[in-house]
Amino acid sequence: MKKAYVFPGQGAQFPGMGKDLFEASAEVRQMFATANEIVGFGLSDIMFEGTPEELKQTRVTQPAIFLHSVAKAKIYPDFQPDMVAGHSLGEFSALVAAGAMRFEDGMNLVLRRALAMQSACEIQPSAMAAVLGLEDAVVERICAEVTDGVVVPANYNCPGQLVISGSVPAVEKACELLKAAGAKRALVLPVGGAFHSPLMEPARLELEKAILETRISSPVCPIYQNVNALPGTDVETIKQNLARQLTGPVRWTQTILNMAADGATHFSEFGPGKVLEGLVGKIFKEAVIVPV
Repeated sequence: MKKAYVFPGQGAQFPGMGKDLFEASAEVRQMFATANEIVGFGLSDIMFEGTPEELKQTRVTQPAIFLHSVAKAKIYPDFQPDMVAGHSLGEFSALVAAGAMRFEDGMNLVLRRALAMQSACEIQPSAMAAVLGLEDAVVERICAEVTDGVVVPANYNCPGQLVISGSVPAVEKACELLKAAGAKRALVLPVGGAFHSPLMEPARLELEKAILETRISSPVCPIYQNVNALPGTDVETIKQNLARQLTGPVRWTQTILNMAADGATHFSEFGPGKVLEGLVGKIFKEAVIVPV
């Protein structure tokens, strides 16, 4: 039996998140206090008492999910993964939980990532859209055929569920073509911009600088990174892939299949919600989901 621990990304947030963890552990309360100090505002107050709209702000969402995920891992009895992976932002949570980064350094990186992504979104109107019911290859082909701007596959979430990302006209045109090709749904999402696309290049450059300034060690187990879905412990490779993640796709389907091929049988999700549990079950039907 091999245990795979997975960590969610943006979109898993909910009002009241983390309050139970805060009340359960003095160590977690110190983590929340440290996080508030690093981000420079009352992150915990927004997590506990904020509205869904307040929680949706990228500068809030990313640190909040990171904090929740790492805190959950910190107080989990017998935290001993054989392998880890994180969906987008969750890759940072996974690295901290697996001992590759200090919590404070991870929080600093996540904050800089969030602010850089927010700034990149303001440069050009951009969007993402969920596409349901088509083969990946069909979505890839149609995106490549669009000439109205940039549009690329961004999140390979599970078979038949892919998110595309790019400039507004290109995403809208792709949605029309995808529906004509038989997609059950091609729906523009309420997100701030074109994450995991070439339009995030300014954010990638900013994050790359921050990563180079951060001390990262080998994790206690292999981490399967988004850009190639492959396991690794080499620090330089981890750093390069962390930066490339902003402009490259999240290969989640491939990640879970590779974990399964490498012997993972039991999967646990560390963070708010159960989105990844659902995706894992759709990708690898024999997976044993162990709730945290």
